[in-house]
Amino acid sequence: MIFLPKSENTPPCLEIEKQKANGTYNCEGVLEALRNDFYNKCYICEDREPHSINIEHFVPHKGNKDLMFAWENLFYCCSHCNNNKLARAVFDEILNCTIETDGVDIKIKYEIDPFPGEKARIIALENNNKVNNTVRLLNEIYNGTTTLKKIESANIRNKLLSEIRKFQDLLFEYVNDDYNQEEKIEFKRKIIQQLRPTSNFTAFKRWIIRKSEYLRPDFEEFI
Repeated sequence: MIFLPKSENTPPCLEIEKQKANGTYNCEGVLEALRNDFYNKCYICEDREPHSINIEHFVPHKGNKDLMFAWENLFYCCSHCNNNKLARAVFDEILNCTIETDGVDIKIKYEIDPFPGEKARIIALENNNKVNNTVRLLNEIYNGTTTLKKIESANIRNKLLSEIRKFQDLLFEYVNDDYNQEEKIEFKRKIIQQLRPTSNFTAFKRWIIRKSEYLRPDFEEFI
């Protein structure tokens, strides 16, 4: 999870649908607006261009129309993450990635070693309910619980590991003295691109930089 500010402009159809007896929050414009706000990534696992997409209520609406149709409560989520979080009271209180002060980037550490079969390590850097609940959710998302969820999690981790290996290749190229300055500038440009919120699994890539005393001075401003 990384900080992803939501647009302030509520899709007009939400208020119209709210007034109907059987209105739907999944109305024209909502999905596209969410897709843009979240860069076509699931806000929890950060898988870009997920095969299955849900409009998730960050705070469960439980039939409350205000929460059901509140623009700030609608999030872009893959079905794997939504099903893990769904209707579980422990996850009603987690960090909100659209609120900068919640600090999803810096209150949690994201790690995975770039080898097949490795588990993701999600580590709390603050001890409070929101952080601890978010860490628990993310560990379940990336590592699985039931047999089915473990398979789904392994599929996500395979994508994650592929991204991390490619990112580390760029980092090794950047520090390789065999390349000239012009080539190093191009490697740096590509690394910066991978640290942007549009990238797959950005949180893990940013923590590689945060942990490196060698790389951090060159890239800290981009995370």
